[in-house]
Amino acid sequence: MIQKIRNSLKKRKVKVFLVFLFCSTSAWFISNLSESYISNTTFELEYANAKEDLMLVNSSQDKINVKLEAVGFQFLGFNFKKKNIAIDLSAVAKEGRQYYLSYQNYRAQIEKQLPSSMRLIDIEKDTLFFDFQEVISKEVPVKPQLNLSLEQNYLLDGKLKVTPATVIIKGPRNEIDTIANVKSSKINLIDLTSDFTRKATVIVPVGLRFSTFSETSITVSGKVSRFSEKMITIKVKVLNLPTGTSVKMFPDKVNVLCKGTIGALKDLEPSDFTVIADFDKKKNSKSKRIALRLNKIPEQLSSAILQEMEVEYILKRE
Repeated sequence: MIQKIRNSLKKRKVKVFLVFLFCSTSAWFISNLSESYISNTTFELEYANAKEDLMLVNSSQDKINVKLEAVGFQFLGFNFKKKNIAIDLSAVAKEGRQYYLSYQNYRAQIEKQLPSSMRLIDIEKDTLFFDFQEVISKEVPVKPQLNLSLEQNYLLDGKLKVTPATVIIKGPRNEIDTIANVKSSKINLIDLTSDFTRKATVIVPVGLRFSTFSETSITVSGKVSRFSEKMITIKVKVLNLPTGTSVKMFPDKVNVLCKGTIGALKDLEPSDFTVIADFDKKKNSKSKRIALRLNKIPEQLSSAILQEMEVEYILKRE
């Protein structure tokens, strides 16, 4: 019984000692963290706000070593954070072809971003140098790479619609000076019978490392309609007939095969077309045949084909 009491007292003493040790250690730790310390650290430099007509290509430093003074509590939290400092490039100066930011300027920028209770003691005194390139803007058309086929008796009704039709490239002059257009990723549309809309990526040409695009994708759309055919008979119109002569054509009317939507074909009239025989274009004066040209075609048709490319004629003196 007495031994059990002794053991219990020993355990209680150990617990009291551990509690006392913990409290003493905590008090010591808190006391030390409350004191000011000086410590070295490294900041990652993030450059921003370059002038609109300049693009940053390279810099002399992307890190900078500093010496800071702060209470221990602040350093404890500070060491767990990512140490990034923004450097405003709108204040860069230029001497000759060299752009730079003075020690005084970037030191002031760093100090503004530190907590009020943290003090900058020392910093590398090197001037920051930058490599900029002149930036220009250029608007170029986008050419979709479209592999399109239609089912029999279907046609593309009107032109393809590309949205946006152009993109603005912004970058160094030596990169984009020779760019005349850009292409899209490939679009495959096989045996279509209905309207379509497809999205495609704008392909960045090789060598454009520092250029940016106003758009990264385009939309290509088109209207697909069922078509029919219709034959129209047109009277041949003679131009530049030799003075003092009359002409007789054989035949003096020719057929034009028209292809289009049923709606487009329904209201066609011969007056919508012009077929010309131009004697100024006649190359062989001995031949009694003259070439014909389809000079006027309604816009709503997908195609119109002359069924006779030449006709015979007889000239008579008046």
